[in-house]
Amino acid sequence: MLKQKELVIKGKTIGKGKPLICIPVMKPHKEQIIEEFQKLTALKTDMIEWRVDAFENADDLNAIREVLDALAPIVNNTLFVFTFRSKNQGGLLAYSKEQIEDIHEIAAESHIVDFIDIEFFESSHATREIKKLQKMGTHTISSHHDFEETPSASVIEMLLEQMNTSGTDIVKLAVMPNSPEDVLTLLQETLNFHNKFPDRPLITMSMDALGGISRISGEVFGSCVTFATAGQASAPGQLPAENIDSILSILHNGLSKEV
Repeated sequence: MLKQKELVIKGKTIGKGKPLICIPVMKPHKEQIIEEFQKLTALKTDMIEWRVDAFENADDLNAIREVLDALAPIVNNTLFVFTFRSKNQGGLLAYSKEQIEDIHEIAAESHIVDFIDIEFFESSHATREIKKLQKMGTHTISSHHDFEETPSASVIEMLLEQMNTSGTDIVKLAVMPNSPEDVLTLLQETLNFHNKFPDRPLITMSMDALGGISRISGEVFGSCVTFATAGQASAPGQLPAENIDSILSILHNGLSKEV
């Protein structure tokens, strides 16, 4: 396998070896969000994603800032992904592009968020926003989600490469399979991208139960993070974190013995 560039944050390497596990937090109330982060950090979770679109006060920038301030001492050793998922991309709220950009800036200004998820094809000026957020000191994930189907191989290739040209830190693609062949298409294009751009950490997944294999095979095909549940799922097909950790460890140990 080709070696990916090592992106190391808080002592964790993204883009090499055993995929990291990211658990989403989708609680509506501030106190619940803080409690969930405390529980997950105590379990030494690799990465936690705050799904801000599930927050009851997502339209209040000061309320978002207050949650971030409260989370600051909790996430010292845990990777923190800040995500506002729009309704067009499978999220809970339909905000304007300007509103979402303002929310992203609040996250970057906090200096406690490690990654901000940018919906690449929903943003008016995705590359410009990515560069701005990076200059503010945060990393970015360029993402795209298709909850209806798995595009053709050529379209997947185009989507991944367009997101890659932005200079984002991580490229992410999630698609819905309608057949086992769709899952194979996603895995093949994941491997193709990984081989072509080994310096760019990549996250891909085929959703729903049919795509479950894609959530555990990342180390083989080149996907460096997998999303799992410790409560409410943020997308179809997410597996329980404790189960997926065991599976990833078994696969990783087996691959390590072959090297």
